[in-house]
Amino acid sequence: MDLFTGLASKVKGQNKRVVFPEGEDERVLGAASRLKKDGLVEPVLLGNTAKINEVSAQNKFDLTGIEIIDPATYDDKQAMIDSLVERRKGKTTPEQAAQMIGDVSYFGTMLVYMNKVDAMVSGAVHATGDTVRPALQIIKTKPGNSRISGAFIMEKGDERYVFADCAINIELGAQEMAEVALQSAETAQLFDIDPKVALLSFSTKGSAKADVVTKVAEATEIAQGLAPNLPIDGELQFDAAFVPSVGERKAPGSKVAGHANVFVFPDLQSGNIGYKIAQRFGGFEAIGPILQGLNAPISDLSRGASEEDVYKVALITAAQALD
Repeated sequence: MDLFTGLASKVKGQNKRVVFPEGEDERVLGAASRLKKDGLVEPVLLGNTAKINEVSAQNKFDLTGIEIIDPATYDDKQAMIDSLVERRKGKTTPEQAAQMIGDVSYFGTMLVYMNKVDAMVSGAVHATGDTVRPALQIIKTKPGNSRISGAFIMEKGDERYVFADCAINIELGAQEMAEVALQSAETAQLFDIDPKVALLSFSTKGSAKADVVTKVAEATEIAQGLAPNLPIDGELQFDAAFVPSVGERKAPGSKVAGHANVFVFPDLQSGNIGYKIAQRFGGFEAIGPILQGLNAPISDLSRGASEEDVYKVALITAAQALD
């Protein structure tokens, strides 16, 4: 069963409501129409109703049964303003809150926060910061998480791995790297990967000495302490984490070395380079970034996303919303 067939079987009939703030975009409309037709999610579109219907008619999209919310005429706007002011705890005045929800990214995020919808997918038109900023200010991180991270599912044939953090944090301390390790293990389980988590370095088990190596070793100890029943090991070089013969030689007795399927990079630079090498040299499909560590599922699209990308990211996000 491929990744998206498996996800579809999980979310089908669960009626998870996913809001699309960029509801006037034809890629979003096409994906929403298909998602509704396939019974995978209940799309909620934000935008001017007349404009949405015009774009839909031009492209022959069927929006039957799909809810459209025009933020300009939304009936519960005052309740949303009040809720945002309360959530911001003195950082935002009612006037500022009214201005903020005039931005569809904030409006959609508030629908998630107020439990009007289960999740949000945005970014086809807006920059990453426009999606992440309101998510951090309003949805915030899960208990025990000091920050969010971005993972990619790397898939080729029957092979499936998680790479993180490849999208969000330029630098990670030991505590933050440990958090990313546990977040990534949860993401792996969502995609039916039995996680074996490797914290990566240019050193294996003290073969080199440097502050960045010490950080990864400390992160490993923290992660192991937080999840003692989860196979986690580090610091490991990539070959020691991935190749059984190398893992046995460099880290004998490790439950992870040579068998890892979740790879946690020590910083954004190495993570971003690593996933793109696997994608371009190795022929892996890179699915993501999947935002990890938030209290509710929010996903960020690339502005170059296709209709198919919107469809797939919505499917992933709906799966994250499952209890």
